[in-house]
Amino acid sequence: MTVSHAIAGNQLRLLQNGMEFFPELCADIDSARKAIYLETYIFAADRTGQLVANALRAAAQRGVKVHLLLDGFGSAQLPDAWLDEMCSSGVQVLWFRRDISPFTLKRNRLRRLHRKMAVIDAQTAYLGGINIIDDIEEGHTFEAPRLDFAVRMQGEIALQIQSVMVRLWNMISWTQLRRREREIVAPFYKKQQPQAVTLLLRDNLRHRREIERAYLQRINQAQQEIILANAYFLPGRVFRRALTHASQRGVKVKLLLQGRVEYRLQHYATRALYEQLLQAGIEIYEYQASYMHAKVAVVDEQWLTVGSSNLDPLSLLLAREANLAVQDQGFALALKIQLQSAIAQDGKQILLSDLQSSAWHTLWLSRVSYALIRLAMAVLGYGKH
Repeated sequence: MTVSHAIAGNQLRLLQNGMEFFPELCADIDSARKAIYLETYIFAADRTGQLVANALRAAAQRGVKVHLLLDGFGSAQLPDAWLDEMCSSGVQVLWFRRDISPFTLKRNRLRRLHRKMAVIDAQTAYLGGINIIDDIEEGHTFEAPRLDFAVRMQGEIALQIQSVMVRLWNMISWTQLRRREREIVAPFYKKQQPQAVTLLLRDNLRHRREIERAYLQRINQAQQEIILANAYFLPGRVFRRALTHASQRGVKVKLLLQGRVEYRLQHYATRALYEQLLQAGIEIYEYQASYMHAKVAVVDEQWLTVGSSNLDPLSLLLAREANLAVQDQGFALALKIQLQSAIAQDGKQILLSDLQSSAWHTLWLSRVSYALIRLAMAVLGYGKH
């Protein structure tokens, strides 16, 4: 059973994987009385998708205003019949950049809605990396679910999240000329002085580097330990330098990264970074039990972040992302324990000797993959990152 943590007037609960996340989310949707906002990158037509869709439809039918915002690329496979059924029940559905061409390499095409957030009645909010999709996708033989995390929140932070979600909903409604769906905006989320519970955003206007800067600040201030778990890890030189400097000044740095090959180009490009990181004394573990989808970190058992942002060019430079940062020893320790368990049970440590004994074509593939991604970012105008 997960434990709630009282932090700066908020109640926070860490949820691991869909087995903990979806029952809580659906129970809160079932108890909604006024309004629901839900944003997701992937809304899959599977058992989990049906469970959430049914809960949203039931809420709309009893008079709750239900707003569902989907990414046009991540949720492109959602059948029209599902959408029609939800809309006929009263669920309002909007799309973020649905009309895209698969044959162009443009920034607009790659600027996705990658956030995974929900807020119910301005009282309860969810934020993390979990999409609306089965823990184990159909067709895979994994015995374990993908590793992922989310946070359930109650308190002032839920109001901040609703403000952010309503503003994006209104913006999408306006651009699609659906003014009747515009909602009353809650007081705008303003960046305050550092707080114990902070909402971090990434967009292409006011919050371009907010998530990355929060990571860098904590890495540069770390004194004892950094544990970082990230599904798609391909940070820029500044971020890598911060990690290597932390390790060289005596901080224990552990990375839990994707071990299963999900996207070949990304996977092998990440492996091109291993030698530099290992030589700096950083420990690297690859998650083997299933796909890893987590985007979390713990620093000095005091600070943590959970969210949707990978540490790769798409998340750090192009997509809309949302992370939660928390300064609290008890909550940080709860996440650390779960990450340590994943490393001990399902992590394979990568050593320099493993790289040196790799076949030449594997090394070549890693370098070429990395070069291709760097080239693509240069074409998009991000070559110096």
